[in-house]
Amino acid sequence: MAAATPSTHSTSATSPSRRPRVAIVYHFFAHYRAAVMVELVRNGRCDWTLVGDTKDFESDIKAWSQPSDVPFRVAPCRRLVRSVMWQRGVVGLALGREFDAIVMLGNSQWLATWLTAIIARLRGKPVYFWTHGWIRPPSGWKGAFRSAFYRLAKGLLLYGHLAKQYGIDAGFSPDRLHVIYNSLDYDAQRAARAKVTADDERALRRELFGRDDVAIAICSTRLIAIRRLDLLVEAAARLRADGLPVVLLLVGDGAERANLERLAKERGVPTHFAGACYDEDRLARYTMASNVTVAPGKVGLTAMQSLAFGTPVITHDEADDQMPEWEAIVPGKNGSLFRRNDAAALAEAMRPWLQRPGVDATTRAECHKATDRFYNPVMQRRAIERAVLGNDADDLFWMREGAER
Repeated sequence: MAAATPSTHSTSATSPSRRPRVAIVYHFFAHYRAAVMVELVRNGRCDWTLVGDTKDFESDIKAWSQPSDVPFRVAPCRRLVRSVMWQRGVVGLALGREFDAIVMLGNSQWLATWLTAIIARLRGKPVYFWTHGWIRPPSGWKGAFRSAFYRLAKGLLLYGHLAKQYGIDAGFSPDRLHVIYNSLDYDAQRAARAKVTADDERALRRELFGRDDVAIAICSTRLIAIRRLDLLVEAAARLRADGLPVVLLLVGDGAERANLERLAKERGVPTHFAGACYDEDRLARYTMASNVTVAPGKVGLTAMQSLAFGTPVITHDEADDQMPEWEAIVPGKNGSLFRRNDAAALAEAMRPWLQRPGVDATTRAECHKATDRFYNPVMQRRAIERAVLGNDADDLFWMREGAER
C-alpha cells in the first residue's frame, strides 16, 4: 500500500460520462466502519478511495483490515502535542487533480485537515466533513473555533438531527447539513439474529448464570469511566434489594474492569464479564438473551447493536451530554430514558423491562424499526452520496426515494 500522494495526470471537473472520484480520509478505519465503507466502494455511484493509517491512533479500538478489493492508501498519523495530530499525505489530495471531492473526518484539532480543506476550497474542490458536529449549542471561543472550522467544508455529514438544529441555530444553512446517521454491519447482524432461538436464549442464561429464568441487563461497550457502569451496578443492587433479582452481563474490556468487578462483588450483584467480543453470532446470543441494554453514560453504537438484535435500550436523558445515536430511542417503545447520574432513577427505568419474561415480539419489532430504516450502511451510503453528488441536504429523501431497506 503506497503513501497517499496525488496523481500526476490531469482530470477536469466531473462529467456525466464518468463517475466522481472521491477520497475518504480518516485517521484510521475502525473495525465497526467496515460495513459502510464496503457498501460505498462496492455499491456506490462514486469511485471511492480510502485514505488513512493502518493502525489505531491513540485509542484501544480495533483497526479494520481492508479486503483487497477496497482501494486504500496509507496516510500515517503522528501526534504533535496532546490531541493535536499531523497526517502525512493528505494535503496532496487537495493539490492534485485525481479526486473530484474529499470527505474528511471532521476533527478541528488535526492540522492537516485544516490545511487540506483550505487548499481544496481555494482550488474549488469540495470538501465534506464526516462528524458528530455540535453535541451541544456552540458557545464561547471553542464554539467559534469549531464553527470556523466547519465553514471550510461545503457540507457536513452529521450523525443526528440535534446536531443539525444546533448548526442552524449557529447560522449554518440547513442545505449544508446532511444527516447520515451511523451504522454497524447490519446484514451480518440480521443474519446472526435469525439464527438465535428461544432455546438458545435459555441455554445462554443457564451457561452464564446457572438458571434460565434470570432477568439480564447487558451493556456491550468499552469498560471505561465515562460509560458510568458503576451506576448500573448500583441500580442493579437497588433492584435486588427490592426483590427483583437482576443480573448483569458486561461485554467488553477496559481500564475500569477491575473496579467494576470489585464493586459488583461488594454490592452483591452477580455479573458476568465476557471480555471483548467481535463475533456477531455470539453478540446476538448475548443481546437477545438479555431483557434490556443499559448504557448509563453516553450511548453510541451500543444502541445500534442492541436495537438491531431487538433488545430495548436505556440511557440518560441529558441531550447535551449524549451521543447522536440516542435519538433512535423512543421511550416506552424501544427503550427508556432516565435522569442522568441518578441510580434510583435508573433502577426505576430498568424495572419494567426486567419484570417481563424476556423481550416480546412487539418490542423486538419496535427495536428493528430504527435500524431497518435509518441506522444501516445502505441508508448511510445513499445519504453520503446525495451530499457528495452536489444535492442540498434533505432529511426526508428516504421517504421519496425509497432509501429505507
